[in-house]
Amino acid sequence: MEIDNQQVMKKIIFVFILIFMVSCGGNYIDKPENLVPKDQMAEILADLAINDQATFMYPNSNLEAGTRYVLKTHKVKPADFIASFKYYVVTEKMNGIAEDAQEIVLEKDPKADQYVKDQLKKDGNVPGFAR
Repeated sequence: MEIDNQQVMKKIIFVFILIFMVSCGGNYIDKPENLVPKDQMAEILADLAINDQATFMYPNSNLEAGTRYVLKTHKVKPADFIASFKYYVVTEKMNGIAEDAQEIVLEKDPKADQYVKDQLKKDGNVPGFAR
């Protein structure tokens, strides 16, 4: 078994680059030009979660069309939503937004409260909401 020095060097360089990227402070992503506000993002996520659940109840429904409809009703372009979503994830603000979205879903459908509690007890995760 022969050790390839070039392979070892590539791995070492990769590790150093990875350490450098992780150790650098500051933002890893620029704030999008058309950043969707946090409260509106929570409302959109709540509507998307409801839309997602509707696809389970109505298997012939179109998830993509539902997603476009949700964004259109909130007057948000898909590219702006995606850029804002990435920004909030990278800046670690998405958990708070997802919790707000969960509260919005519970306000819209109080019956969902018991379902959410059961899911959290079961596996700590509610379908449609990443934790």
